[in-house]
Amino acid sequence: MNFVEVLGRVFLSTLFLYESVRKYFYQFETIEYMENFGVPEFLFYPSLIFELIIPILLIIGFKTRIAAAAMFIFTLMVSIIFHSDFTNNMQIMAFLKNLSISGGFLIIASYEAKKFTLDYYLKYKKLK
Repeated sequence: MNFVEVLGRVFLSTLFLYESVRKYFYQFETIEYMENFGVPEFLFYPSLIFELIIPILLIIGFKTRIAAAAMFIFTLMVSIIFHSDFTNNMQIMAFLKNLSISGGFLIIASYEAKKFTLDYYLKYKKLK
């Protein structure tokens, strides 16, 4: 069952890792998109770094609960900022998808470190 939990962390993180790489290669377009929603350009690099680093921490299971909570907040904020046009069916679907992803992050944040995490290793298998 622990392997299933690892897959869950990987699957939830994949979207954000992909997006960070996409943002890097399409910086101008991403910044323009952000600015169309009132998000200032200076938040581009912090969001890119966040979407790269935090999912990696989640995958390896380092500070898993904190990483999952941070991803929950990030995903919820992205949903509210970019996908709250409820007159557009595609935006409703994107909002609901992100809401579902946020729920996954909340579930991860609610549990203690599992066997296949760096947190577990550091807590129970300390180097001597």
